[in-house]
Amino acid sequence: MKNHFYTILFLLLAPMALRSQGDPLPRGFSPEELLWLSENKPVPGAAAFGITDPPPVPVRAMAEWEEMQAMVITWRSYKPILAQIVQVVKEEVRVVIINSNLAACQSELDGYGVDWQTGNVEFLQAPSNSIWIRDYGANPVYLNGVDSLALVDWIYNRPRPLDDIVPDAVGEYFGLPVYSTTEAPYDLTHPGGNNFSDGMGTNFSSKLVLDENGVNNQWGTSNHTEEGVDSIMRRFYGIDRYVKFTNLPYDGIHHIDMHMKLLNETTLLVGEYPEGVPDRAQIEANIQYLLDNFTTPFGTPYRVIRIPMPPENGIYPSFGAPLRTYVNSFIVNKTVLLPTYEEQYDTTALRIWHEAMPGYNIVGINCNSIIPAGGAIHCIVKEVGVQDPLLIQHHPLEDITGANPPAYEVNAWIRHRTGIVGVTLFYTTDTVATYQSLDMSLVEPDSNRWSASIPQQPEGSTVYYYIHAESNSGKQVVRPLVAPEGYFKFFIHPLTAAKEAQPALLGKVFPNPASALTCIPVETATGGQADIEISDLLGRKVETVFSGKLPAGTSRHYFRADGLAAGVYQVVLRSESGVQAQKIMVK
Repeated sequence: MKNHFYTILFLLLAPMALRSQGDPLPRGFSPEELLWLSENKPVPGAAAFGITDPPPVPVRAMAEWEEMQAMVITWRSYKPILAQIVQVVKEEVRVVIINSNLAACQSELDGYGVDWQTGNVEFLQAPSNSIWIRDYGANPVYLNGVDSLALVDWIYNRPRPLDDIVPDAVGEYFGLPVYSTTEAPYDLTHPGGNNFSDGMGTNFSSKLVLDENGVNNQWGTSNHTEEGVDSIMRRFYGIDRYVKFTNLPYDGIHHIDMHMKLLNETTLLVGEYPEGVPDRAQIEANIQYLLDNFTTPFGTPYRVIRIPMPPENGIYPSFGAPLRTYVNSFIVNKTVLLPTYEEQYDTTALRIWHEAMPGYNIVGINCNSIIPAGGAIHCIVKEVGVQDPLLIQHHPLEDITGANPPAYEVNAWIRHRTGIVGVTLFYTTDTVATYQSLDMSLVEPDSNRWSASIPQQPEGSTVYYYIHAESNSGKQVVRPLVAPEGYFKFFIHPLTAAKEAQPALLGKVFPNPASALTCIPVETATGGQADIEISDLLGRKVETVFSGKLPAGTSRHYFRADGLAAGVYQVVLRSESGVQAQKIMVK
């Protein structure tokens, strides 16, 4: 019955599809699609399947590091890469392969040496247009936080109507409700590659989400203000805070997963270009904007890990050219799928990933063939969360840099639909030795916060720890999922003498030339009074950016360049150690 339904659906929608599109289609627009849009032809809209009203109860978007039951891919192109993904991931979760010809798909898997017959590989026959299921696939959410799994489907931002109905096929296959933002007033266009959730109500995207739903949108949908976009995301996706970054000038598709990834609730992995490379300045300005204007759900600063973006033949991308990235990866339970390109660059990326995700199985897959199409690993896979989540949310402890306290408090927010019977904290200073255990206590029933304190350890020690929880139903989960082989850790620095007073230093202002939000970094070891001003080349003050006491360490201050007339200005730092100035071009 299912196959008959999708055969009929294909016949209905095929006339709407762009008939001469080649395969593989890029992650961005094909030349024919660009022509289609330039001629102002009506774009095939999303079929109004699914449930078009918001979920009747509050929902929580799933984070990628949470427990999964399955991964879904579309078997269309770049099949050697897909075959490697299937071979690795079937050892972790079920792999569901969307295909239009079952016998051919299975034969090709045989040709690539993938054992699909011994379990965990499943096949869903349904029509599609392209491989990029990250962008058009359904997004897992939990009703009432942890009660039951559902899917949320946005309108795909490409004129590919068969792709846009894949979420309904997936929902039917797993027996899950699909909530669909396809009808006004909740119609919303949003590719999945421009979306990250921390599982705690915070979402990250580029401002593409505003461009594609505003007054100049190309999809024939409602014109939504930023408040309107936020409202739809809150109703369907459970988002309380929506962080939107300025689009990068040269990345072409403006999908955040090409240069940023959340590793947990408090840590971001961010791609980094060398000085002078296009997009470096805007990435840095975006990250500093985040650090200075937002905190983690626990009220602390975000931790940022940098990873180099590798060149191709010594050349970095510009003006929409394809870009290599180590950020476009996929976390699937205890394994990380990492795009690789050349050993001379891959070695550094693998080291950074192993340090950031200890205990995880980091698997590199060569993506040189697919990256010219504008995507890599994350773009061609989609997760399906477990039906029965035992959720552990945790703020990893930071290194101890001052006086060594008598104990180190560990807090975790833990939920299951049947309740929690017990939580245990395991810790050690030697991962070869046996972990010691502590019972955690439910200290805040209303917020589900559990707590225990690791006793004081010697200065110079590294403390490794993980959390184990059990529900009333008997389900057990650890956090991180790879524990005890993987862990959280913090280092206890030896107490040293206070730093001597050092002058305030004016860092490199970016982006420069400037046209919008612009960052002024200042560094001082001990703080002190300072003024930061914008002046013209004759020294006349145009604007005061900051006046007061600088905090110790690095601080960042912002001004809006679009409020100034085009021309050359000076950023001036006046502090107790003197005056420093730096020229900046406003365009």
